[in-house]
Amino acid sequence: MTISQRRYHITTFGCQMNKADSERMAGVLEDMGFEWSEDPNHADVILYNTCTIRDNAEQKVYSYLGRQAKRKHEQPDLTLIVAGCVAQQEGEALLRRVPELDLVMGPQHANRLKDLLESVFAGSQVVATEPVHIIEDITQPRRDSKVTAWVNVIYGCNERCTYCVVPNVRGVEQSRTPAAIRAEIEELGRQGYKEITLLGQNIDAYGRDLPGVTSEGRHLYNFTDLLYYVHDVPGIERIRFATSHPRYFTERLIQACAELPKVCEHFHIPFQSGDNEVLKAMARGYTHQKYRRIIDTIRQYMPDASISADAIVGFPTETEAQFENTLKLVEDIGFDQLNTAAYSPRPGTPAALWPNQLSEEIKSDRLQRLNHLVGIKAAERSQRYFGRIEEVLVEDQNSKDKTQVMGRTAGNRLTFFTGDINQLKGQLVKIKITEVRAFSLTGEPIQVSQAIPV
Repeated sequence: MTISQRRYHITTFGCQMNKADSERMAGVLEDMGFEWSEDPNHADVILYNTCTIRDNAEQKVYSYLGRQAKRKHEQPDLTLIVAGCVAQQEGEALLRRVPELDLVMGPQHANRLKDLLESVFAGSQVVATEPVHIIEDITQPRRDSKVTAWVNVIYGCNERCTYCVVPNVRGVEQSRTPAAIRAEIEELGRQGYKEITLLGQNIDAYGRDLPGVTSEGRHLYNFTDLLYYVHDVPGIERIRFATSHPRYFTERLIQACAELPKVCEHFHIPFQSGDNEVLKAMARGYTHQKYRRIIDTIRQYMPDASISADAIVGFPTETEAQFENTLKLVEDIGFDQLNTAAYSPRPGTPAALWPNQLSEEIKSDRLQRLNHLVGIKAAERSQRYFGRIEEVLVEDQNSKDKTQVMGRTAGNRLTFFTGDINQLKGQLVKIKITEVRAFSLTGEPIQVSQAIPV
């Protein structure tokens, strides 16, 4: 069988960075002549791009792998790949656990997929988890959307949060050059994309590793400079970014977001805990007071800005009083959205070895209580949209109601309205909001902006 007849399937677990990596690896495979298969059971190459942030995501990978490993006994030509963070964390141990695997590759090796697969097709079983300098993107990603696109600006993370496995599996910070980033965005604009999301594990660290400093001693490039540099790319209507770190978040960045019309008024800034002792144990490098000042400053510049965040409950030694400080912060700030998780010990992290781990019952109870409050506050925040006119970028059909299309407001609120996806996809439509829910809106179209030729 020639490669041109072969089909591939990628299953992606975890964060936006993983989704972006999967799109790049799909681009490499299509460049090699493979065709996408929706059904993994009809694919000749199956790639699992994995996440190790929490244990349940990792266990799901092993469950999927087990099914395909059995299939490989009947179809020896099947190629099985584990990429991403579990691959980096487990390395050769994965081969001992699942000997049917052909390739184990860490996130830093995503752009090397072609070379690695050629070694596999030549008969080798390959483990690629050594630290490397990430090769600049040279293959066009196979992007899942025709409207919105991820653009990596920095890989890796130099932080050492005591609960987090990311620095171990994604390596040290490596910033792409401003010229390479802008070139990718310009190409997206030419292809008709309307929105980009600039991605980094810790996006505020962008540029620290690039050569050169200014006369004031500041790094020659930082993330705020990058926003100004890419803002005027033709065709791109909206710019988003994630993920920010409170330790490095600056007023200058907030000012830039307020000044630059294409930058969406939406900030995703994880706080993880509302208690200073827990934050110190997590090695987060800020206090809840500093976090509150950041949000206050954002709201001074942009009173209507959407704020989303991440929070962890049940961190080792977290007391009831400390957990209630997290509840208080959520009550006071009123997030538009909050990603919550119970603490999950991860291999190779300091917190996993500490005594005084909390029981699953306590963690589950706290998570439930936090989620209840999150829903109440998000519903309160949603009320401000009722009766307003919002501009929505149409992304797709509503899978639950084919008469509706769906998109997001500049503040990242999912919005549904009646319309034909064939006419509206990729367009900015003014919508009068008629129904509000905690995490989504429904409205009626007021006008459709003139279609921009694709």
